[in-house]
Amino acid sequence: MADTLRLDVWLWRARFFKTRTLAAGHIRGHGARITHDGLTRRVDKPATAITAGDIVTLARGAHISTIEILDLGTRRGPPAEARDLYRLLEGET
Repeated sequence: MADTLRLDVWLWRARFFKTRTLAAGHIRGHGARITHDGLTRRVDKPATAITAGDIVTLARGAHISTIEILDLGTRRGPPAEARDLYRLLEGET
């Protein structure tokens, strides 16, 4: 398995968005925050590389979700499999 993955692909695999196109459009339009090794940065590029252990903060409507990436996954599987990819720190999915 790869050590990094595109943010839009991971959000799609983890089932935060129905399609990868929607995930990419959301990142481009609204951005996200990624915390890696204690450093937080705002990103607006869907191809931003993420790794296990990163924290992603994502605003969707009035809801802000802070998510710890536990695994990058290898496919978009069923919801039960997708839930194993992350841990919700605060907010709503």
